[in-house]
This record gives sequence, structure tokens and C-alpha cells, in this order.
Amino acid sequence: MGPDKFREAIAGLLKPHISASAGSEEIGLHIEIPADDSLGDYAFPCFSLAKVRKKGPAAIAMELAAAIGNDRGKSELIERVQATGPYVNFFVNKKELAAAVISEANMSKDSYGGGKKAGKTVMVEYFHANTHKAVHIGHVRNICLGESLCRILEFSGNKVVRVNYQGDIGPHVAKCLWGMLNLKEKVGIPPQQNRLRWLGNVYVEANTLIEGNEQLENETKQLLLRIYEGDNELNKLWKETRQWCIDEFNGMYGDFGVKYNEFYFESDVEFEARKISRKLLKDGIAKESDGAIIMDLKQYKLGVFVLLTKDGTALYSSKDIALARKKIYKYKLDRSIHVVGREQELHFKQLFKTLELIGSKEKEFAAKSYHLIYGLVMLPTGKMSSRAGSVVFYDDLRDELLSLASAEVKKRHSDWSESQIAAAAKKIAFAALKFGMINRDNDKELVFDWEQAMKLEGETGPYVQYAYARICSIFRKYGKSLPQPNKIDYSQLATTAAEIKVIKLIREFPAVVAAAAEQLKPALLSRYLLDLAQAFSNFYNDHQILNAEEKVRNARLLLCNSVKQVLENSLRLLAIDVLEEM
Repeated sequence: MGPDKFREAIAGLLKPHISASAGSEEIGLHIEIPADDSLGDYAFPCFSLAKVRKKGPAAIAMELAAAIGNDRGKSELIERVQATGPYVNFFVNKKELAAAVISEANMSKDSYGGGKKAGKTVMVEYFHANTHKAVHIGHVRNICLGESLCRILEFSGNKVVRVNYQGDIGPHVAKCLWGMLNLKEKVGIPPQQNRLRWLGNVYVEANTLIEGNEQLENETKQLLLRIYEGDNELNKLWKETRQWCIDEFNGMYGDFGVKYNEFYFESDVEFEARKISRKLLKDGIAKESDGAIIMDLKQYKLGVFVLLTKDGTALYSSKDIALARKKIYKYKLDRSIHVVGREQELHFKQLFKTLELIGSKEKEFAAKSYHLIYGLVMLPTGKMSSRAGSVVFYDDLRDELLSLASAEVKKRHSDWSESQIAAAAKKIAFAALKFGMINRDNDKELVFDWEQAMKLEGETGPYVQYAYARICSIFRKYGKSLPQPNKIDYSQLATTAAEIKVIKLIREFPAVVAAAAEQLKPALLSRYLLDLAQAFSNFYNDHQILNAEEKVRNARLLLCNSVKQVLENSLRLLAIDVLEEM
């Protein structure tokens, strides 16, 4: 049995003293892990019993502790029971705890911490960078958050559908194409490489001239209408430049280990969005206002949701309704998650309310939909703006991190080949980037400092990678096959605070994964990784491993292997590669 046998034993001891009708499994759901080790290994809160028993939770805890203390002989797993305030705290047999945790981690291997198949189908829509604009550091946070969330949900037993919805048409495209046609001397000819970045520069140059200039704004509006109307020359230019962007996006997906199940584009839903909007007007669900078609949501304190402009152009609002219908008719989803920045919070509230109002299937879909907010990415120098061009572009960021990582690897491994250095540097650089983007609550703004993110100490991805590499180094020096879990004397473990801390953290991994999936918070996993890496470092610094007496050495080697497995499983969920040498 795994570490849950302790929870089951505690529930069994509690059951006779709580309620004859309460099942052990139900009781077990209330058992917690204390944040402070001095308060025990497990704890049962008594708040829910206060109303029934007409007593304070602390008094109930005292009574339960006394009663269970007399029954303790019924379970060899529990060593001591005590009341602390409103909690009944349980101290377990540490040898049994070590045996249960380490055996399960070593035998389950890459499935340790995963959940049973839940039969849920979850769609996660993320990245959705616009074509004809350069990819910047803000998009990086989106793809890191989205991919790690997908992996956590899959590992927890769900079927995940990865979706990318990108803006490939609209005013920003018209401005970019206008710039290509009218600013040839200034922007030059398209390069053979980095054409997405070049298009982004054209957009910035064009936007600087067009914004606030009524004549030029009208020119770009007419240009966009010509694309919608099928102008041959403009459509050829639009499709060619669109493909440049898609090709470079595909390279980025490879960098981040992302494989989408479905790509949607704004141009796919433009005309359907117009039809839907006019039908909503005809059915009296939408209204006309100054020639535009709108959803009046003021009674829901959500203002006005404009579907079509007065010239008949569909906006994000109606396009998202058309997109929702595409998803409804193709997939049977239990949940639909949109990973989109905070600035779109009102838009999604308006969208979900509109879906509720227009049909039963749409209402059902809205109830399953969730906007996963993430905050802006800031630099130490302040906020970025793609409209003004004051951004850190993805390719510059990637190249800077690769340069820093390469220099560090060369210092440590002067005998390595260039290909070895490049391979290790890429893993380290992307660990720094991905971990830095995830290791903060997604709804908070993030200040990304790439020099800090690259350090082998502190709250960084390379720090966690280094813990893994250190364990691999121990095993290389050992040079033999590791002992089997059933050959270990577990009484040699859990004798010191450092050992117990590591064992308890390994035990907590499945619960952390479950919480990250339930709360949609990959940051819970990244913080856990830092705690585990630090706890292992403390253990490593204070304890002999290879030079210890044989029984102790074997037990500690298996403890190290458990940590290694959990580090590997955790990093994989964050789409971060491990290294055996750094």
C-alpha cells in the first residue's frame, strides 16, 4: 500500500468516535497535512463537529484525542495522538512512512503522482499570438502557462484538447500590409529569415503614422474591406505573409514542446460571425444602435457588447460566438479554459453572458467555460507595448538566454564538444525561461529578469535542474544497480529531521499535482519543486551517502532515487527537460 494507508488508518480510528453513518473515505477527505512538522504528520480539524456537538472545536479535539489515544493499539502505524487547539494531530511510525513513500515512488516511476483517468475532456485555448506582429515576452508567459496546465491536467487523468486561436485578419493586418505597400523605402524588402519579426517592425512603423491620422485610418479600413471582398492582389499578399508567420510559430511550438490538436483563425469565423449577429438581431436578442449590432448587457452590469460595426465588420465579440459554436458542434467538452491576459476580463464576462442568452447549447457551453487570467509581464525597466515597439521580442530573449547558458556551461565543462555545450545550454536556457514564467500566481503581474532567472541558486529552473544532476552524479560515482525497494531496511531512514522533511515532501507530490489541476495553478508545482530541491540540498549537505554504512547507504540511495523521480516527473509537467550533468 502507498502512503494513503496512514490516512485510511487515521480515518478508521476516528470513525467510531465521530459518526456511525460517516464512512472512512468521507472522514479521510477532511484529514490534512500540518504546515508545521512539530504539529504531527496528519491532522483532523474539528470545526465541522462543533455545531452538532454543541461544543467548541478545541474541546472536541481534546475528547477525540483522549478517546483515540486509548484505541491506538488498533493501528501499528500511529505512534502518538494529541490535541492542539481545534485539531487532533497524529504522529505516524516514521519507518512505515519511509517504506510506504519510497516504495511507491520507486515502483510507480514516471506515473508517480498521477491521477486515475477521470473521463473528463478539457479544452485549453492558449498562446493565440496574432500574425503580422512579432512574438514578445508576454506571449511566452501564455504558452508556458498553457502548456504546463495541459500537462498537469493530462497527468491527473483528463483528456486535453489543445487549441490555438489566432488573429490573422483585422486592423493590425491591414496596417501591416499598408506599410508593406506604402513604406517600401523605409522598411526595405522582406528578409529570407526572421520574417515575423520584420512584419512586426513594419506594423509598428505603419501604426505610428496611421494612428490619429483620419485619412490614413480610412485607407487601412478600405484595404481591410478589400481583403474581405476577395481582392486578388491583396489576398495573395495577405496569405503569403500569413504563412510566413505560421511557419515561424511552428518553430516556436517546437521550442516549447507544444503540439496543438486544433488551430482556429479569425478569418475562419469572420463571415459566420456576421450571420450570427444578424440572426440575433432578427430574433430580438441583439439590438441595433447607430447602425451597429450590439448586445445590451447593462442590466447585468456588463455594459454594451458590440457584435458588428455599422459598416458590417465583425468584432472579436461575434467572432468568439462563432468560434464557440464550432467547438460545441465538434467536441463534447466537460470544460473549456481560455488562457488570456487580464485586459480581456470584461470581454470574457460579456461573451459568457451573451452565450447564456442566445441558446441552450451555448448556455451549457458558457457554464463550462472559464477565463484563466494571467498578469502582464513586466521588465525591470517597466511595461512593454507592441504598438509602440517597446518590447522584448521572443527571439532576442531566447538568444540572450542561450548565450548566458552557453557561457556558463563552457566554464564548467571546457572538455565538452560544441554540440554537447549547445544541447545543455538550450535545456538550461529554456528551464530558466519556463520556470520564471510559471513560478508566480498566474493572475499576478510578473517582472522577468533573465540574469536572475539563469542562476543556479535561488528560485529558478536551473536550480531545480541542478538538484537532479547532483543525484545523477551520486549514482555515477556509485556505479552499480540500485537496491530494490523490498531489500531496504527502512529503519535506517527517517532518523533525522532532514530525512523526514524529504520523505514528507515526496509523499505530498500527488496532492500537489491534484491541487494544481483542480485550482488551475501550475505555480503550486513550481513552488513545490523549490521546496523539494532545497530539502534535498539540506539532506545532501548534512548526510553521508556513498560513504555511509551499507544498510544506511542503500536506504539513502533509494531515498535519492525517489527525489530524482519526483523532480523528473514535476519538471516534465512544466515542459522542462532534465540534465544528468550541468
